[in-house]
Amino acid sequence: MSALRKSWTRLIAVAAAVALLGAHEAAQADAAKPGEGKTIRYARSNSLGASYIQDEIVIAALEKLGYEVKMTTLVAPAFYAAASEGGMDLITSINWPQNQVPYEQVKDKLALINQGSIIGGGINGYLIDKKTAEAHNITNFEQLKDPKLAALFDTNGDGKADLNNCDPGWSCGDVVEYQVKEYGLSDTVRSVRAKYEVIMAETFARAARGEPVLFYTWSPSWVVNTLQPGRDVVWLPTPYEALPTGVASPGSALVKDVVGCAGGQNPCRMTIGAWNYVSIGNREFLAENPAVTKFLEQLRFPLTTWTEWEGEIKESTADQHIKQVAASWIAANQQQFDEWVSNATK
Repeated sequence: MSALRKSWTRLIAVAAAVALLGAHEAAQADAAKPGEGKTIRYARSNSLGASYIQDEIVIAALEKLGYEVKMTTLVAPAFYAAASEGGMDLITSINWPQNQVPYEQVKDKLALINQGSIIGGGINGYLIDKKTAEAHNITNFEQLKDPKLAALFDTNGDGKADLNNCDPGWSCGDVVEYQVKEYGLSDTVRSVRAKYEVIMAETFARAARGEPVLFYTWSPSWVVNTLQPGRDVVWLPTPYEALPTGVASPGSALVKDVVGCAGGQNPCRMTIGAWNYVSIGNREFLAENPAVTKFLEQLRFPLTTWTEWEGEIKESTADQHIKQVAASWIAANQQQFDEWVSNATK
């Protein structure tokens, strides 16, 4: 073989190797960006809280996977309806199991992706200010049958205790109203349902003035970051477990080692067993986008992180602040974040 022919052979071989390398790099790039050219119609809960920070972390990961994300704020039933009809793709802040029953009706079109992103889950129940609880020895929600005790929490002059409840449309509010009737409190307790952030701002103001307060909430939340159980308020255990037919039970409502349970009771009977934030998506969308499922299956944060985030929500609810907190978490946990994203492409 002539020197010229050998040279051409080498050049052809090099060119082929470069082409193969380029194709391999292009394939790797495609694998790393499975969402390239795709848009995710993503919903967040209308319940303001640390889940908003989690949502921003999820969006950052989805964008790193190549997706464009369009955000909408929806209550759970509205998301279920839209997603089951193909109008929405994904949500990562469904309160579970309180929103399980309506999910069961559409689970042929929707899929539960994970078992919850709060490690250990959260709690929810009734709280009153510690001063009133100790002064009148109130250690159980059922004691509000007593008109004299109930009147301590009257804010509108009708003689009934005003119990600040969840937004209209939230399943937690249905649980509260069911339990008020079930425990025989309808004559002495009035459920107040309005925009939760507004009625809780009024509650904070009353507590700051040293007035009695009665409300329903959950933990972790910005509420218990403001009125802390054991310091400012106490949890009132329920007399027995009682849930409406539209709400699934996650197990016993008796929870051990609840900080600030009235009278130091342990375990403390909450309104319902442990809850969590789960992710749900349209089945067709998830089948076409396995990277989304793989990413969300890894999504887990310690309870301490959720508590810190709720403290941030207490400081500011501005979107820019929420985005900054999410970005700070990613920066402080870059290796974990990158690993979640990388695993999603495998």
